[in-house]
Amino acid sequence: MCPRPWICLLVAAALLGSSPVAAQDHRYADGQAVSDRTPVAPLARIPAIVFIPTPQDIVEKMLELAAVQNNDVVYDLGCGDGRIVVAAAKRCGCRAVGCDIDPLRVRDARENVARNGLGHLVTIEQKDLFQVDLTPATVVTLYLSTAYNARLLPQLDKLKPGSRIVCHQFGIPGRKPRQVVEVKSAQDRRVHILYLY
Repeated sequence: MCPRPWICLLVAAALLGSSPVAAQDHRYADGQAVSDRTPVAPLARIPAIVFIPTPQDIVEKMLELAAVQNNDVVYDLGCGDGRIVVAAAKRCGCRAVGCDIDPLRVRDARENVARNGLGHLVTIEQKDLFQVDLTPATVVTLYLSTAYNARLLPQLDKLKPGSRIVCHQFGIPGRKPRQVVEVKSAQDRRVHILYLY
């Protein structure tokens, strides 16, 4: 017996390629269903990192810390509902790419992009984050784990000179951050640690 039936339901639905989110009638302004234009593959494997939404004021602080400008290309690995890439595009007018392996999160993020009318600036990709080519990025945001950040080093090492990495809560082992900032969120009233590399 599953200790949390709602989690089992979501995992089972994702594995079968359907979900309560997919069953809803989400449409773009032209009336075409989101799922018609943005197909999402079934879950290939259970994500090792649980999606914990970053409070919006912390998102803004991450973008500020990275000094994101309109000529930047922001990549968010493990993008969840797409809030960081949406905020980057809205705030700075820059291009942004969100990547997540979980089809539920990809669907949420694509709907967030569509709701905000940012399809011309933001792309959401369903990918394993260790397979993402980061060479176009000038800013990378991470809210993963210390171990995952370490595994990403081969990809992060290919970033162009002058690129910035902002990590939420977990730093990159063996790398000295340029800046470490503690920020108390007005939303969840918790202190969040941000690392700038």
